[in-house]
Amino acid sequence: MTRTVVVTGATSGIGRATALELAGRGAQLVLAARSPTTLDEVRDECRAAGARALAVPTDVTAPGAVTALADAARAEFGRIDAWVHTAAVMSYGRFDETPAEVFEQVVRTDLLGTAGVAREALRRFRADGGGTLVLTGSVLGHITAPYMSGYVTAKWGLQGLARTLQQEARETPGVAICLVNPGSVDTPVYRQAANYLGRIGRPPPPVAGPERVARAIAHLLDRPRRELSVGRLNLIMRFGFTVLPGMYDVLVGPLMRLAGLSRQPVAAHEGIVFAPNPAGEAVRGGWLPDVPRALRSAGATAASALRRRVV
Repeated sequence: MTRTVVVTGATSGIGRATALELAGRGAQLVLAARSPTTLDEVRDECRAAGARALAVPTDVTAPGAVTALADAARAEFGRIDAWVHTAAVMSYGRFDETPAEVFEQVVRTDLLGTAGVAREALRRFRADGGGTLVLTGSVLGHITAPYMSGYVTAKWGLQGLARTLQQEARETPGVAICLVNPGSVDTPVYRQAANYLGRIGRPPPPVAGPERVARAIAHLLDRPRRELSVGRLNLIMRFGFTVLPGMYDVLVGPLMRLAGLSRQPVAAHEGIVFAPNPAGEAVRGGWLPDVPRALRSAGATAASALRRRVV
């Protein structure tokens, strides 16, 4: 039987890579994100790969939007077999210098939006006799880093939510809850993030391609497991954070400023926290040296678009 998968956050980064990966594996796809134009592009890419695909513009923080998305999926394909949630936003800045409304919207999107998706997915799975929910966490759900307080807060909350849902799912036959925790990934989210530091963020090395995370997600749909880490240094960072907290706290600030921030200056702006920036949506963000020229161009276009918005 062909699997029907909902992918939230499907227009960029890990979500877009996952949609294309699953399209190549023959899944029926329901694609959701905030930007209708880009969403249609991803739908067409998936159809070109041979998949049936439906695009449903969705803001996971809007009341009723996730229910409407699930209804559209059921109307088109009859049932939902799996749900992959990758939608997230990010903000850079000292906690006390980041506008409160920006911090709160990051948490609302990355944690409460995820909770809303999980609630709807589980309700549909129970009605249909089972299903697999894959949530996208982060290594920053196990460690902390300065200048990313909203994102870290949300990802730590997501770890607790996922663990709780996994415990409750033991009472629901056929339902699996999976959590994938990437480390640094070459996506546009760093340039698209709100920024109150004056320098554009970047993924600290070593950096993985989003396609690698997409393959991990596809593997979880075939063979569900509680948690899957994607990143060569994830376990080392978690060890240092837990076993050597004093040394970790001394080093993490300088390392973040050295490896987690680029030299590109940027004026203060709210990025895509409240509204999408279609010009910056792509599979990759242009941080890896082997990125094709077209993707590097897309990354440059994103940064340029954000600068124009704040001038």
